[in-house]
Amino acid sequence: MLELDLTTVLLLVLAGLAAGWVDAVVGGGGLIQLPALLLVPGISPVQALATNKLGSIMGTSVSSITYYRRVHPDLTTAGPMAVAALVGATGGAALATQIPAELFTPIILVVLIGVAVFTVAKPQLGQHDNLRWEGNRHRWTAAGIGAVIGAYDGLLGPGTGTFLVISLVSILGYAFLPASALAKIVNFATNLGALLFFVPHGAVIWGLGLAMGVANLIGGYVGARMAVAKGSGFVRVVFVVVVGALICKLGYDVVTGAA
Repeated sequence: MLELDLTTVLLLVLAGLAAGWVDAVVGGGGLIQLPALLLVPGISPVQALATNKLGSIMGTSVSSITYYRRVHPDLTTAGPMAVAALVGATGGAALATQIPAELFTPIILVVLIGVAVFTVAKPQLGQHDNLRWEGNRHRWTAAGIGAVIGAYDGLLGPGTGTFLVISLVSILGYAFLPASALAKIVNFATNLGALLFFVPHGAVIWGLGLAMGVANLIGGYVGARMAVAKGSGFVRVVFVVVVGALICKLGYDVVTGAA
């Protein structure tokens, strides 16, 4: 059993609060919350992943509801995408125990650099809805995106919301705000799918996860309301800033061997 002092718990709760806000606006809150958990003495990577999922699902639940009430995302897209993501996340979580911990950060870093370059190179991307397909083709494409990113979420986790947003914007043609709304619903499903594996295997640290989850919930509510009030332009700016900051942080970890 882990022994945590009050200072460590407070810092982790603050990380959960910040992660909830970032996750609600643009996704990627796990890139704040998971590294914070990995700093806990004696915690294993799988325990950190599982506890991160518990905290995150509380935040994504409230941000999903907030977005649904104010943005009214298309549930015919969110439904199949969420179901596929849940299945993918469960499978990804089953593979998480097979991935060496030292590979986590380099993999995430490479993907984030690609996302940043693509987003900055297309300044008009995500300003307005410009859907590329309709009907079954749209839904099947959404489901495919959900399955792939869901598997990633169960396997590694950090940045899932960010990858969902950029996929919805760049592949399906949504503006940033409705993409964030859809991403939260799907992200809730991926968190649930991962927990369906982690909970029976006893990987979740419940007390810590619930404490961070309450903070994540508060951050998620505030972040979702701000995103709705300020629109797609605000979401895009925060997206670019967050991805850039995360690339710098993860790049430093890789270069110094801290990953």
